[in-house]
Order: sequence, then structure tokens, then C-alpha cells
Amino acid sequence: MNKALNAQSQRPLILVVDDDEAIRLLFEEELHSEGYEVLSASNGKEALDLVERYSPDLVTLDIKMPEMDGFRVLRELKAARPHLPIVMVTAFSSFRHDHDTELADAYEVKSSDLTNLKATIRRLLAASGPH
Repeated sequence: MNKALNAQSQRPLILVVDDDEAIRLLFEEELHSEGYEVLSASNGKEALDLVERYSPDLVTLDIKMPEMDGFRVLRELKAARPHLPIVMVTAFSSFRHDHDTELADAYEVKSSDLTNLKATIRRLLAASGPH
């Protein structure tokens, strides 16, 4: 499910939350190759549990998921950890104007080219301080 975490690692830890396994695997591989530790969750409940357990440095969060959508997860995460950078990632650009996305630190439309997402992650991690 998730790659083993190196407890001694000084690399930033990113949690990828998406119900699409192919997307999770793509994000994991790309982000790992950028030098990040990566955890993944297939649903909102699992994401909340992993944030509590591992305290990631940043979360990428899909919006459209079964049971608990990304908006609910976003609200719960920001209530518990207001300084945790969260990037909403969705296939639907129309959500960019949704009131709920205002809580997120960034918004990216899904693409097989993760150049923009990786740049956003670097920017947010740099702004949030040392890891």
C-alpha cells in the first residue's frame, strides 16, 4: 500500500490522497524521484488517520472520492492543522471557483505531466519552512 517510511529521513513527507490507484502510483513515483518521502491514501478516512500518525509536510488531495469527499477532508485537516499545506488536485477545473477550495493552499488540475504540481509543492514546502 505505502512505501516504507525512513524514520531517520530528513526528506519532506508528502501524503497523496486519491481514490484512483493509477494516479496514486504516478504521484508516488514522480514525487519519490524528486526526493520526497511519499505516503498514499485511497480515501478521506485513511488520509485523516495517516496525517495523525505521520504528520506529513504537505498533502495532495483529490476532490471527488467516495464516502468522504476532498472538501470534507480539507475542512477537517485545516481545522486540526491550519498550517499544513494542502494542494487540491482534481480532473475538474470547475472546482477552482468552489468556495470550499479557498481553504486549500493551491489548486491543480490533474495531468500526466506533473511539472506544475511539482513546482507548486516545492513552492509551498519552501514557504512552510525547514523540514
